[in-house]
Amino acid sequence: MNSPRLIERDVPPRTAWALEQAGIAPLLARLLAARGVREAAELDEGLNHLLPPADLKGLPDAGRLLADAIQSGKRIVVVADYDCDGATACAVMLRGLRLLGAQPAQVGYVVPDRAVHGYGLTPTIVDLARAQQPGLLVTVDNGIASLAGVAHARALGIQVLVTDHHLPALVDGALVVPDAEAIVNPNQPGCTFASKSLAGVGVAFYVLLGLRAELRARNALPSPEPRLDGLLDLVALGTVADVVKLDANNRRLVAQGLRRMRAGRAQPGVMALFSAAKRDASQAQGFDLGFALGPRINAAGRLADMTLGIECLTTDDPARALELATQLDGINRERREIETGMREMAEARLDALVEALAGALPPAVALFDADFHEGVVGIVASRIKDRVHRPTFVFARGADGHLKGSGRSIPGFHLRDALDLVSKREPDLLAKFGGHAMAAGATLAVDDVQRFALALARVAEEWLSEQDLTRTLRHDGALPAGAATAETARLLDAQVWGQGFEPPVFCDPFEVISQRLVGEKHLKLRLRQDGRLIDAIWFNHVDMLPERVTLAYRLNLDEWQGQQRVQYVVEAAQA
Repeated sequence: MNSPRLIERDVPPRTAWALEQAGIAPLLARLLAARGVREAAELDEGLNHLLPPADLKGLPDAGRLLADAIQSGKRIVVVADYDCDGATACAVMLRGLRLLGAQPAQVGYVVPDRAVHGYGLTPTIVDLARAQQPGLLVTVDNGIASLAGVAHARALGIQVLVTDHHLPALVDGALVVPDAEAIVNPNQPGCTFASKSLAGVGVAFYVLLGLRAELRARNALPSPEPRLDGLLDLVALGTVADVVKLDANNRRLVAQGLRRMRAGRAQPGVMALFSAAKRDASQAQGFDLGFALGPRINAAGRLADMTLGIECLTTDDPARALELATQLDGINRERREIETGMREMAEARLDALVEALAGALPPAVALFDADFHEGVVGIVASRIKDRVHRPTFVFARGADGHLKGSGRSIPGFHLRDALDLVSKREPDLLAKFGGHAMAAGATLAVDDVQRFALALARVAEEWLSEQDLTRTLRHDGALPAGAATAETARLLDAQVWGQGFEPPVFCDPFEVISQRLVGEKHLKLRLRQDGRLIDAIWFNHVDMLPERVTLAYRLNLDEWQGQQRVQYVVEAAQA
C-alpha cells in the first residue's frame, strides 16, 4: 500500500491533566498537549495577548518613516509580491495607511509579473514604481534580499521601508540586509521578536500597529481613533495560505480573522471569494483559507496578473468584488487543468528516472520539461515531494530563456542552505537563488538541470539519513470510545489547526465491510469497529484495502440534504 510509517504523538500526561483542570475537554486537552500547548492561557484568542509590537526590531523607525510620509503628503507606493501572502499584505498596507490618515491618492502599489520581473524589489520594479513618483517605497512580503533594488531606489532619491519575513541574503557566508531607511522582519539579524513565523501579511499588520502608536504620540490620529482589527480577515487568509507555522501568536491572528468571517464582517473581496468557492463563510475554517480562498488568489499570480487579486481584496464594492472573485475562480480552474497535465508529465519523467536508476531514487529530485509552465512549478514540486518524500525542484523555461525552478523540502533538509552549499561548490551554476527551509527558488542556464540535480543530490546524501527519507505520519492514537460524534467534530473544527499545529489524526483497526470507487478516483468505505458501522472516504486513492486494516483518519462532519453525519477521512493505511 506504499503507506507512510505511522508514529503516535507523545502526550505529556501532566500537561494534559493541567489543561483538563483548566476546563478543557479531555480529548482536546490531550490533542493540545501533544502539540506543545503548556497552559490554557496560550489558547486565549484575545488581541491583548498578541506579542508586543515593540519587540520587532526596526518598528519605531518604520512608524516614524510612515508618519512623516503621511504628514508631509509624500507619495507612498507599496511593492507587493505575486502570491496570496503578498496580495493580502498589500491590501492590509493600503487599507491600513488610508485608515491612519493617508489620502487615497497618496497611496499606490506595484506588483511584479512573475514571468517578466522576477521576485522582489528588483531595479526593474523600482523603475516601474518610479512612474508613480514615489517618495517612499514600502515592500511587503519581499525586499529583505533586494540589495540591488534598494540601492537603486536610494540612488534615485527614493526612501525604502522593507517589511518582510523571509531570510536575508547570504553573501560570502554572512547574512546581509539591504541599506534601507528601515527594515521590519522578525528574521533579520538582531531581532528578538519571539515569533519568527509571522507571514508577510502579519509583519504588515504589525507595522501598522507601530504607525498608529507613532501617530498617537504625535496627536495626529484621525478621530475617532481607527481600529485595525478590521484587517484581521486579510491577515488570517495570508497567514494560512503561506503555510507558515501556526505558533500561538499566528493562531490568535487567524482565530480573530476567522471570527470576523463567520460574523459576516470580512472585506467584500473575502466574502466574494467564499461565494465563488461555494463555501459558507459563517462556518469558515482554516481549511477554507488554505484550500479554497488562497488558491484562487494565488492563481492570479501564477497565470495572470496579481492586480486582480489585490483589487478584489481592496475594493469596497461587493458587486465589483464578486465580479473579480468570479474571474479568479475561472483562472484557478485553468490553473488546475495546467497543473494536472504538468503533474502527469513530471511523474512520467520521475518514473523514467527511477527506471534508468534500476529502481533506485536519488535523495533529491530535479525535473524539467520544455512544456512545463513557470506559473505552477511550485505546486508540482510540492506534489512530487509528497509522492517521493524527497527534496524536489521543478524547472520551467522563463521568458528570458533561463530555467526558473521552485523547490519544496522535507523535514531535516534546509533548502535555502542547501542551495547556498551548491553555489559554493559550483560557483557558476546558480544565476540566483533564495527562499527558506521548506521552499526555495533557483535560476539556472538552460543546459544545467542535470548538473544541478547531481549537485543537490550530493548535498542530500550528506545531510539525510535513510530514516529522514522515509515518509512518516504522526497521529493521535485511538479515538476514544463514544467520541465519534457530531459534537466532537464541531469541537475540533472550532480550533485553529494548520502548519506546525496539524489537525488531529486518529488511528484504529477496522474491518472493511464494503468498498467502492466514487468519482473514479475516491475510495468510499463502510467500516466496522466494535460492532459500530462507520462511513469513510479516502480521497484520491483507488487501491482496494484488505478485509482488516489499520487506518489513520480525520474526523469530518459531512452534510448531505440538510443532515449532518460523522464521516472518517482516511489519510493512510497499514495492513
